[in-house]
Amino acid sequence: MAITAFLTDSTLCIGCKACEVACKEWNGVGEDGLNWSGYSYDNTGAVGHSTWRHVKFVECAPEPGFGGNAPELNSWSFSSDVCKHCENAGCLEACPTGALVRTEFGGVYLQPDVCNGCAYCVVACPFGVVQRNPDDGRAFKCTFCYDRQKAGLIPACAKACPTESIKFGEIESLRRKATERMQELQRRGMRDATFYDASDSSVGGTHAMFIVRGDPRTYNLPPKPEVPTTYLKKAWTSSAIAAGLLLAGSVIAFLSENRSNGR
Repeated sequence: MAITAFLTDSTLCIGCKACEVACKEWNGVGEDGLNWSGYSYDNTGAVGHSTWRHVKFVECAPEPGFGGNAPELNSWSFSSDVCKHCENAGCLEACPTGALVRTEFGGVYLQPDVCNGCAYCVVACPFGVVQRNPDDGRAFKCTFCYDRQKAGLIPACAKACPTESIKFGEIESLRRKATERMQELQRRGMRDATFYDASDSSVGGTHAMFIVRGDPRTYNLPPKPEVPTTYLKKAWTSSAIAAGLLLAGSVIAFLSENRSNGR
């Protein structure tokens, strides 16, 4: 079974939000409240329990001498954000009920019928992707269109993307395509293009990879995402030291008291 992934190329995204619509339609995800955010043209805001794909609008201040299409300046871009399906998934490690599982395609699937709403996965996600539905308390996120993959189909978002900004396929093949695309962008003068997969962090790589321009943080892509369990060793070591000091203090106090009584 092939290990699959997304490759989202923001330099090809036109902000149409077809991926958001396709995701909602296929998965039966409800609307987001239809609130006007006042932030650019983005009214869905962020990935959450009712938005599994979110097209982020990134506007940059213009600079004199550079037109809107100048390769040296990224004045206006879009990028479709999604659950990263981490190789070392904090949500999966934190789940106490087995609601989160690793599928044969490499994605992290959340089973809503097993979720008890504890929200451990919410706080354990380094990307802030997982969110509880306030109506029923359960957590939700992108399913990697597991049902479609089982049937030999590609995820609905990638199918609907009119510019192929969202590519889907075997992960190593997509890495090669990303390398080729980065070289092409560099030749075109886009020196600020970045390939992001978090492979140099404790996350160990993602199954949703991105090509973006400028600072990845503006696309909800932290430079060094951390899986919370990486701190367990330090926590247990600190606890052991504290327990040892407490035990030593108790022994010293006990011996001191015996000496005093012996006098």
